[in-house]
This record gives sequence, C-alpha cells and structure tokens, in this order.
Amino acid sequence: MENVVIVGTGCAGYTAALYTSRAGLKPLVFEGDLPNGQLGTTTLVENYPGFPEGVDGPVLMMNMRGQAERFGTRYEFGLVTDIDVNNGSPFTLTIDNDRTVESKTVILASGASPRYLGLESEAALLGHGLSSCATCDGAFFRDQELVVVGGGDTALEDSLFLTRFASKVNVVHRRDELRASKVMQERAFENDKIEFIWDTVVTEIHDPARNTVTGVTLKNVKTDEAREFACGGVFIAIGHVPNTKFLEGKIDLDENGYIKVQSPTTNTSVDGIFACGDCVDHIYRQAISAAGTGCASAIDAERWLAKSE
Repeated sequence: MENVVIVGTGCAGYTAALYTSRAGLKPLVFEGDLPNGQLGTTTLVENYPGFPEGVDGPVLMMNMRGQAERFGTRYEFGLVTDIDVNNGSPFTLTIDNDRTVESKTVILASGASPRYLGLESEAALLGHGLSSCATCDGAFFRDQELVVVGGGDTALEDSLFLTRFASKVNVVHRRDELRASKVMQERAFENDKIEFIWDTVVTEIHDPARNTVTGVTLKNVKTDEAREFACGGVFIAIGHVPNTKFLEGKIDLDENGYIKVQSPTTNTSVDGIFACGDCVDHIYRQAISAAGTGCASAIDAERWLAKSE
C-alpha cells in the first residue's frame, strides 16, 4: 500500500515528489510515456527563476528528479492506464494495462501535449527553430522573420508576443477567417509586424539536414499552389491536448478534457485525488506555474493523509 502515487513527471510531478518525499511519504512516481515532461524536449530555458544564464531543459528536469530522489522518491517506468475510484481511497491504479498498484492518495501530473501538424520534420527540428511555446522561446528569435501556424486565440497571443522580438510574424491559417476572439483579432490586425497568409497550410518544414529551421513549404488549399517561404523559426499554435483520456468518466473534466479542481486547492472531484500542472492549467502553461501547483498538490495530499489517519 502506497501513501502517494504521482502520475507523471515534469515540473509539476517532480515538485510534488520533492515535497511529499521530504514529508516522509515515500512517493512512487510513474513516469508515463514522456519522462521529464515537455521541458525534457526543449533546449535553453531562460525564464525559470534561479538561473541567470539560463539552463538546458533536460538538465533542469534531471536536477529536479535527482533532488526528489535524494529524499526517497521512487521512480518507475510505466503508463497509468486506469484508476478505480468507485470505492474511494485506497485507489487501485492499473499500469500498462497489465499490473496494479494501490495507494491511499493520487497526484495527477499527466500534463498536456501540444498539437502538431504531423510532419516528420517537426520532431527533428523541435527545439532547433521549431517551438510550440512562444513565451518560452520567443526571445531566441530576435530580428528574425517567423511563421506562426494557427488561427485561434493562442496563435494570435503568440504572434503578438513574438512581435517584441521578431522583425516580422507571418500567421499561416488554413481558412480565410480567424477563430480567435474579436479583441485578439483587432490587436493582431492593428500590429504592423503581423501579416496573414490565408487559405494556406504548411506541408514541410526545412531543414532537418542542417538541424535548424530555414523555411517552410506553403500550400494554398483552394488553388493547390505550393511555394517555398524563408523564415528563421516556426511556432505551432494549434492547441494542446491534456493527457487525461484515461480519466474520462472517473474524475470531473471540463469540455476540453482538463481536470477540474476545487480552487484554491488542487482537490479533484474525487476525495483523495489531487491534480497539478498542465493537465489542469490551460491558461499559463509555464514551468514555474506547474511547479507551484505541484507544491500545492503535495501539501494538499499530506494534509489529507494526516486528517484521514
């Protein structure tokens, strides 16, 4: 019988592990299918406090992992595929569909995955001129011409943010009108640094052979005309998908699949199960905010255990 099982890693999961392990709860962390979370796939991180010169994403994640391990956190490879919540605590978690673990409390830190276009070149160039986080990486693209793919609020928010650094931002959208809110559209249309490329999709990103983004291939969906377009970076802004499918019908989720919590706590709709990080947060999605909710979930779980005993 475990005191705490943490589902997922990243800033939220590792911080929850640090706090629960220091409280003597000996947490067990299942690392899922993306150990170290999204920061494990990035390069330089300049907006995490405490690193004046910045820090490599994988290094930051391994440091967090080791810090929690020092106090007794245990890690196991494995994907939590089911949680039996019918009878309350203790909960039975199914790992990789073939084994089970019981725990008095559960902290969900399963994160969210950016939607991508599905091109092979995306995986090769992620962190090398291609990004899904303008707030994280925009400062690396000073005085460069950029491409943002998308047509919703996220795409326009990213585009407006990127104008602080870029010489020009080209928004590529597959339709002839935006899905974004009216106020965001007005701000984008009024910005001289932003241009729109309508009725167009990105069919290729160049150049994996050079390990950096040099441009994209654009295709007009109405005329099928293709052309090459030079740029110094590409930002994919077509949304995120919370990694919560295994929780459907078990815990209250919002219409987009994010876990609902009882603010200001990290309590979910199931007593004894807590949630933190990007599987909850669809607004900020930053490393530091994820770490903060990871801390909160650990404290909530510790207090829940103390009260129940």
